[in-house]
Amino acid sequence: MRGPIAYPNRLTGVPVPLRATRTPQAFFQACIIAAVDRVADNNADTLTGIDIGFEDVPAHIDDWAARVPLGSAIPARPDQRGRVVLYRRPLERRAASPNDLRRLVYRTIVEQLSAITGTSVGDIDPSLEY
Repeated sequence: MRGPIAYPNRLTGVPVPLRATRTPQAFFQACIIAAVDRVADNNADTLTGIDIGFEDVPAHIDDWAARVPLGSAIPARPDQRGRVVLYRRPLERRAASPNDLRRLVYRTIVEQLSAITGTSVGDIDPSLEY
């Protein structure tokens, strides 16, 4: 492509800045940060000793046709902290909208924290209905 993408402002002559779009990965990271903040507001003790991260897709799944996981919980070991890993692409495929993705990320984090800590989902967030 040659030439300017946007013409300068007629009144000032300054080039018009283009809106920056957020990448899907950056939006997903923002969803995780918001979900962790919400869990910390409700029950901060649940996050003690646990790292939360994400990968694009799950690795080493034997039976893809049966079920693709949305996340996994890896218990703590003496030499390693506990980990909750979310899988970005499966979560994005299940979500119908950006708001749905936010809700799904939050629910997945709460469910994985419940599995790794042994705390019930209702104790982590009483507003979730199961």
